[in-house]
Amino acid sequence: MKSTIPSLEVHGVLWDQYEMTIGEVKRYAAATGFQSAAEKAGGGTSYELGFVKKPGWTWRTPYGVAAGDNEPAVHLNAFEAQSICEFFGKRLPTDKEWVEAAFVEQRKSPPAGFQRGQRYPYPNGSTPKASHCLSSACGNYKGLAPAGSLLRGDGHVAAGTTQPGVNGLFDMGGNVWEWTSTKVNSERITRGASWWYGPEQQMEGNVATKPENTVVVYIGFRCVRNP
Repeated sequence: MKSTIPSLEVHGVLWDQYEMTIGEVKRYAAATGFQSAAEKAGGGTSYELGFVKKPGWTWRTPYGVAAGDNEPAVHLNAFEAQSICEFFGKRLPTDKEWVEAAFVEQRKSPPAGFQRGQRYPYPNGSTPKASHCLSSACGNYKGLAPAGSLLRGDGHVAAGTTQPGVNGLFDMGGNVWEWTSTKVNSERITRGASWWYGPEQQMEGNVATKPENTVVVYIGFRCVRNP
């Protein structure tokens, strides 16, 4: 099935411009009968001085209530993310691919604020100002989590809410962490940080890993494919 998320070619790889959305996963679920691990368990998790199960929080209802189709799909583990990408003829990026796309500008004629061949400290460029994260250094965006549902932060924003960053990609820094296909021991590298973290975690040197079966409110993913 063809994905409705627009793609951009970066370093010889076609990248989804946005993170995987709830609407796209609905199409996958309708075609395959998919039921996520979080759904089977009765809910995903959030972090509240430790990971806490959240009944009813799933990719369909990330904060336990109805969500828009253009919101990022979270509460999905690395295996589920890979299967969804494969359904659309795509895959998860490697960590190396993710880093090059997020930090090294490759457009022939990039817009003001970006320079071809330049390596930037943040996926949004010289500063994290255009990203959605937990800091006044980031953009002035309002997350979509219902009031009182989180102990920290205000949740993610919908795809296309923020400004495009390096190589024209949205939310490579902030909003939600993104699974990669790269393993470190028994865990997977996640990149980009999220609304739960400050901008420091968005930087290239911050290499975070999570168990592959993790389902949590601030980890999503995006897909890529070879041309």
